[in-house]
Amino acid sequence: MIITRTPLRISFFGGGTDYPLWYKENGGAVLSTTINKYCYINCRYLPPFFDHKYRIRYVEREETQDISQIKHPSVRECLKFINIEHGIEMVHSSDIPARSGVGSSSAFTVGFLHALNALKGRMVTKRQLARDAINVEHNLIKENVGAQDQVAVTFGGLNKIEFGGEDEFYVHPITIPKEKIELLQSYLMLFFTGFSRNASDIAGEQIKKTPALKSQLQSMQGMVDKAVDILNDNSCDIRDFGKLLHESWQIKRSLTQMISTSQIDAIYETARRAGALGGKLLGAGGGGFILMFAEPQVQPKIKEKLSKILYVPFSFEKLGSQVIMYSTQDFY
Repeated sequence: MIITRTPLRISFFGGGTDYPLWYKENGGAVLSTTINKYCYINCRYLPPFFDHKYRIRYVEREETQDISQIKHPSVRECLKFINIEHGIEMVHSSDIPARSGVGSSSAFTVGFLHALNALKGRMVTKRQLARDAINVEHNLIKENVGAQDQVAVTFGGLNKIEFGGEDEFYVHPITIPKEKIELLQSYLMLFFTGFSRNASDIAGEQIKKTPALKSQLQSMQGMVDKAVDILNDNSCDIRDFGKLLHESWQIKRSLTQMISTSQIDAIYETARRAGALGGKLLGAGGGGFILMFAEPQVQPKIKEKLSKILYVPFSFEKLGSQVIMYSTQDFY
């Protein structure tokens, strides 16, 4: 039996520049961190005593004889990709609801690939694991998704991730003192809006418009280095990070009409009036989690004003996807 634990992520800047249509021509970059909210995959060879070969449990339960009968696209394509010959039982659980903007779909794919490799006795590098997850989601499932989530949740930590070139992506850890990271964390607030969305549909709309969004995407990409400079330069005011988030969100919400809604705009403006310096909706848009950046002394007021939606405490994590349990079996 294998259990993997894969973190979810918060993307600060550069989202939208990690789509192949953009970065293969223009390069791309994001600044993101993984957080202490996780996707867990429990996986084992299914004992040969049942009238089905595959038992898959997530929000739904599937029991099938053939891989092609599996409805869950990531489970089906991961099993084909890894070429598992024996029956499999997989159980998924998560700290965070699906379709909420924190990379849960990619965390699932990464975690399941990690578990299947371990089940076959293979140790893959983080780079290979991320590349395989990108391949599964882009080429096999054919989802309208970028490449940042797969890389972020595999490697873990606070990173600048660049896209493009022969190696496809480069991970640059943000090497700042622990005190600076703790300061950044102390300014961040995470709220769950209570409604989810289909990221692929929203991303698909943005991808269609990519040729007409060149100046906006270039501006958003340029903000990655500006944000890194704020973190690296001790003479910079950390509040500038929040102001840059606000600037980035104004651009992002203008990319398509599907990214924001009147409800999201109301939540954001309520937080701003209560003292937040900036923030953004996480993920492709439409719902899920909203991140706010505010000085610690005004955060109680923001929580009070947003008391009708769920406040979610979190902290950064730096380990990425891990096998947290490995136990051999004798069925095969």
